[in-house]
Amino acid sequence: MLRLLVLLLGALSSRRLAPAGPARVPPGVTYGRPGVGSEPAEAVPPWLGPGDGRPPAGWPAEPGRVLRPHRPPPRRRRLPRWVSWGAGVLVVGLIFRRAISAVVLVALSSALHFLGFNAHLPHVRFAWPWQTVSAGTATDTQIGPWVLQKIEGISKPALGTENFNFVFTHKVSKSIGPWPCWYSSTFYAVGQASATVDLNPGPSWWTAPSGHYRLRVLSQPQPGRPGHVTVAMVLPPPQLPQTAHDVTIDNTLSRPLGTQHSWTYPGLGCGALIKPQFAESVLYAQAQNVAFDRVQHVPAVTRPLVSAAEAEASQMIRNNFIQPTVNAFGYTLDSFTLSWAAG
Repeated sequence: MLRLLVLLLGALSSRRLAPAGPARVPPGVTYGRPGVGSEPAEAVPPWLGPGDGRPPAGWPAEPGRVLRPHRPPPRRRRLPRWVSWGAGVLVVGLIFRRAISAVVLVALSSALHFLGFNAHLPHVRFAWPWQTVSAGTATDTQIGPWVLQKIEGISKPALGTENFNFVFTHKVSKSIGPWPCWYSSTFYAVGQASATVDLNPGPSWWTAPSGHYRLRVLSQPQPGRPGHVTVAMVLPPPQLPQTAHDVTIDNTLSRPLGTQHSWTYPGLGCGALIKPQFAESVLYAQAQNVAFDRVQHVPAVTRPLVSAAEAEASQMIRNNFIQPTVNAFGYTLDSFTLSWAAG
């Protein structure tokens, strides 16, 4: 019994004093001497991979050394951000170069004109990228009906607006027996009126026998070379204002120039017979009637109105309807002629 007790005590003592075996360290966890502060980590040798941080079998271990798993360095940005943005802006500028050039030249010309400089800048027609001719396009499409379909889709008229000024006299005269009673007011007026052009008179206007629309193909598109077309159109003549309400008077520029009256006005007799008529509402109403009469019968006013309407109609039909359509089919518009029917 005593021997058995001694044997058990000896087994317990030997187990407690035996050195602990190597413990498995999880990945990413350092190890060192227990109870002692770890030393700074050293560079990981090339034989260490993404393992558990222990040296391979047979490698002499150094107590107190801390080994850490290898981590790859952070990736560097290949191109700076400003380079990417600059490249994007350059690509957009190349695509819209014609539109940007036209806007810049118009703004520069306006600024120079405002400052009093008369500079002759190059003229660049405003155009979007899809309005240019795509070289290398070959097509057998009958382009005439396509262009006519675009023209028949126009739903708004063209307006030619002009300003004109004039001076008139507003006079009232009523005599009482031998007493002459009268007064007059001289008024300077600036009128504004528009002549309209019907850009789409209707399907019957565009029938083939009428001859109001003619498209001629000079050459077909070939690989690397656009085709060529000419277009001729006839439209009804511009229409002048039909009522006095179609003419306006600019209140900011119009003003009375002076007034005159008889020696008895505004005495008791004349003042009771003819009441004062110098109110601006009366003068502006008469100015509007005078302006309407001028846009109907005075060539110096009528001709600029008609010319402005014709120019605006021609530019709208060519740039907004005919030019983009023929360019989309690989053609270049060599000439465009717009004439006006009699009437």
